[in-house]
Amino acid sequence: QVQLVESGGGLVQAGGSLRLSCAASGRTFSRYAMGWFRQAPGKEREFVAGISWSGGSTYYADSVKGRFTISRDNVKNTMYLQMNSLKPEDTAVYYCAARRLNVVATMALEYDYWGQGTQVTVSS
Repeated sequence: QVQLVESGGGLVQAGGSLRLSCAASGRTFSRYAMGWFRQAPGKEREFVAGISWSGGSTYYADSVKGRFTISRDNVKNTMYLQMNSLKPEDTAVYYCAARRLNVVATMALEYDYWGQGTQVTVSS
């Protein structure tokens, strides 16, 4: 009922920047919280950042705090992840997710909708 599509991934050098986008379409919800997760080969899917419906509350994993910034534009139904000072350990498939509640969650099982993922590769 709600489709999420990530874009903006690619190959960058360590220390570089990328801006990921997540566009929502279909029957969108007016008050859903959203988040970004990532998964590297052989690793569990992990929480990266989350944002409330209003954008007033954000939460970041310790590993990305100070380097990544999550934001959203509810008029455009789009969420963003600005990634600066990228490190090789940031290499992963990044997934956009949404949940039908207002507040941020940090566990993947709390989210209702998922995008297909976009690859981010950071070279050393």
